[in-house]
Amino acid sequence: MSVHPSQDERHYDIVVIGGGAAGLSGALTLGRARRSVLVIDAGEPRNAPADGVHNYLGREGTPPGELLATGRGEVRRYGGEIVAGRVVTAERDGDGFRVVLADGGEVRASRLLVTTGLVDELPEVPGLAGLWGSDVLHCPYCHGWEVRDQAVGVLGTGPAAVHQALMWRQWTKSVTLFLHTAPEPTDEEYERLAARGISVVDGTVSALESENGRLAGARLERGTLVPVQALVVAPRFTARADFLGSLGLEASEQEMNGMVIGTRIPAGPTGQTAVPGVWVAGNVTELTEQVIGSAAAGLRAAAAINADLTAEETRAAVEERRADFSDVSDVSGFSPEAERRVCERVLGSRRHGLRHEEASSGGTT
Repeated sequence: MSVHPSQDERHYDIVVIGGGAAGLSGALTLGRARRSVLVIDAGEPRNAPADGVHNYLGREGTPPGELLATGRGEVRRYGGEIVAGRVVTAERDGDGFRVVLADGGEVRASRLLVTTGLVDELPEVPGLAGLWGSDVLHCPYCHGWEVRDQAVGVLGTGPAAVHQALMWRQWTKSVTLFLHTAPEPTDEEYERLAARGISVVDGTVSALESENGRLAGARLERGTLVPVQALVVAPRFTARADFLGSLGLEASEQEMNGMVIGTRIPAGPTGQTAVPGVWVAGNVTELTEQVIGSAAAGLRAAAAINADLTAEETRAAVEERRADFSDVSDVSGFSPEAERRVCERVLGSRRHGLRHEEASSGGTT
């Protein structure tokens, strides 16, 4: 389903760009706050290859697609709308924003919540990408239990390789660190690896080999095949946020332990960016956030957006009220005429406890 000007000229309170855990959580919160919400989702969940979502209290092991389907149903229950589409640009449009989709559709909103996540840029090793999310892993908290007690290899690609190997030792006694393109460990690091019984293999890994769709081992450039059942890698995490460039929002590098691990959209504690009216939540701004954390971040951002809209609406109401009083001759600001105007605007036909038609005929309630 697409949103085209000819089909829908609605101006939404909030457009949520990205329909993962963060986006749906934000949309649910805003729908329950009686805001008009549209979620635009490209249908490319990062965790699609995974068998289940983990460390999500109450939903442990739930297949990612099932969690999203449940979330969409909950958003729609509170009036939120969800459409499939890819956003190519977001631009200022008066006091709000104009969002343009790849198919030419457009939609307008007072606020934006961007939850588009990130792209995992994997090491260029033949056979690796095809096993991503099953036997090729990156997060011990997401997948460590599933490969416990198996032969786990760690593909070294940077200075964090030793740290990775020591971390995965918590889940299995059989850990092999392939130095690959990582720097040579220091004497102190070698000592720690040896103390934990972690094997170190030098040389470059030329390919991963599979058998019946499962990882069989890592083939070294010198020809040796080292058997492993799972391989840990460190992807580069790249925020999906190119479309924000038209608003002046650019991704910046994020470091961890002195190493650049990817790019993110900088934001404050509630997800507010440097551009007024634009919030972010989830992996697009917190690269290492897990699903449950992304959902919580979506809620926090939604509450902040609702508060921002409430403040704006209150300022507008105050200005309107002052304009009502400025139109009357009584300089004190209080007069029967001013009171009538305010009551009409606030209470409509039920002002002063009387229905309009009853008041006209002299009846009482």
